[in-house]
Amino acid sequence: MIVVCGEALIDVIHNDDGTQRAVPGGGPFNTARALARLGVPTAFLGRISNDVFGRQLADLLVSDGASLELASIGSEATTIAVADVDSAGFAEYQFLVQGTSAPNLTPEMLPERLGPTVEALHLGTLGLVLDPMASTLVDLVHRERDGRVVIMDPNIRIGLVPDAEYRDRLHDVMSQSTIVKASNADLAWLYPDLTYESAAEQILGEGPSLVVVTLGALGAFGAHRDLRKIGKPRVCRPRHGGGDAAAVLLDAIDADRLGLRLMMKDPLPAGVDVRVVRHGRTL
Repeated sequence: MIVVCGEALIDVIHNDDGTQRAVPGGGPFNTARALARLGVPTAFLGRISNDVFGRQLADLLVSDGASLELASIGSEATTIAVADVDSAGFAEYQFLVQGTSAPNLTPEMLPERLGPTVEALHLGTLGLVLDPMASTLVDLVHRERDGRVVIMDPNIRIGLVPDAEYRDRLHDVMSQSTIVKASNADLAWLYPDLTYESAAEQILGEGPSLVVVTLGALGAFGAHRDLRKIGKPRVCRPRHGGGDAAAVLLDAIDADRLGLRLMMKDPLPAGVDVRVVRHGRTL
C-alpha cells in the first residue's frame, strides 16, 4: 500500500477568460485518487472537514478506491486554494488556511505505527508547508522510512512560511526520501545558482535514488544514482494538475512495474524504458 500524506482542499479556479469554477484538489488528494483508480492499494492520510466540501472530498476518495482508515475528520472548514490559471495552463495560488481543516493534522491523529502492508509514503505540497501538518508529516517520515520507499513532491508554495524555515524542512525530507519529483521552477527556488541538471545531481548526493524534473512544455528529465540520465526533455502540453499526473506516474511505476525494492536499493536493470506522460488532466 502507498500512503499519500497531505492536504485535501477545494480549488477555486479563475480562468483567463473570466470564468471560475470550484473543484476538489490538493496535490496529495489528486495523487491518492489517481493511484487508487490505477488499482494501486492507496490510503489517504490527512485532515478532512465534515462540512459539505469535506464530505465531497471524502466521498471522491472512497469512490475511487482510496482508503480513509488513516484520515482524520474534524469540524474545521475546508481549506480553500484560489488559483489564477493563464492561457498556457499554469496557475498561481492564494490559500485561505487560517482555522481550516488541512493544516490541522497533529501527531495525536496518527497511528502509533503504520502497518506492515504500507510499502511507501508520498508527501509534499502544503503538507510540507503548513503547521502543525508539516511538522507532523516530517516526524512521520523520520519514524517510518526504514524499509519503505518515500516519494517527495515538493510542489513549492512560497509566501506562507519563512523561506529559510521552508528550505530547511524540504532539505530534511529530501535527505530521507527515495524518489524526488520536482519541477524546474521548484529547483530554481531551492538551488538558485544551479541548472536543473546540476540540481538533480545535488539531490542525488543528499540521499535519494531517483530524481525526476518536470519541465512544463519541454517534458521531463530524470536522473538515477546508477544511471544519471533516464530521459531527454520532450515537448508536451502543460495542464493545470500535470505535475500531480507526473507524480502519479512515478508512484505507479514504483508500486507495480519496477517494484518497490528497486527504488530503495537496487540499480536500474539494463533496458528499462522510462517514458514521459505527454498529457495530464486535473482529476
